Amino acid sequence: MVVFLVLLAVLIYFSSLPEINTEHEDETFAAANTNKTSIVQFPHLMLGVATLFVYVGAKVIAGDSISLYGTSQHIPLLTARFFTSCTLVSMIVGYLFGVFCIPKIITQQKALIASAILGVVLTIATLLTHGYASVFCIALLGLANPLMWPAIWPLALAGLGRFTKIASSLLVMGIAGGAVLPPLYDYFSEKFSAQSAYIMLIPIYLFILYFSTLGYKAGKTAVAKN
Repeated sequence: MVVFLVLLAVLIYFSSLPEINTEHEDETFAAANTNKTSIVQFPHLMLGVATLFVYVGAKVIAGDSISLYGTSQHIPLLTARFFTSCTLVSMIVGYLFGVFCIPKIITQQKALIASAILGVVLTIATLLTHGYASVFCIALLGLANPLMWPAIWPLALAGLGRFTKIASSLLVMGIAGGAVLPPLYDYFSEKFSAQSAYIMLIPIYLFILYFSTLGYKAGKTAVAKN
């Protein structure tokens, strides 16, 4: 895998990809951003980075913990090991929905709202049910997670103009959530239980819901008035 990624990096480096010009991407915001000197002056971007951070963490938790959670629900290991595949199948269904329905039927922003709500509902259902029903609720989180990444990016980068490139680099760092939050889930599962530890997903999905409804507008009102 390392060799493949190195070869891919070399091919991209020597490819003739065009340089993206974001200087005049949006004249309205470009004029408003003339006094901005740093990406930290864009609240919606900072919230977007935080949203990506917690989203990736929630996605990894749902995918990596489901097999062990199945065994904690007294399901045989030979059966529980297939639950990860159920999560992946759910994700594929979610991706296909995005391909065929966005933006023809539903916008990315509304898809993000629906995904966040679905995440909250499925997490609550996980906590209130037991056995196969509870485990399959975790597997169905695969339906809620796939549309979040492509929806958060454009909302976080909107109106950044010349700051788009460096902001994109910052967003990529949000992947670190996949390394930080799963160990936190492991800690809570050992301290309490594998099921009750999933409660940490509720504030995560609520934060994503906040970003999809209000957070992505932060700092833009003043720009619009100008």
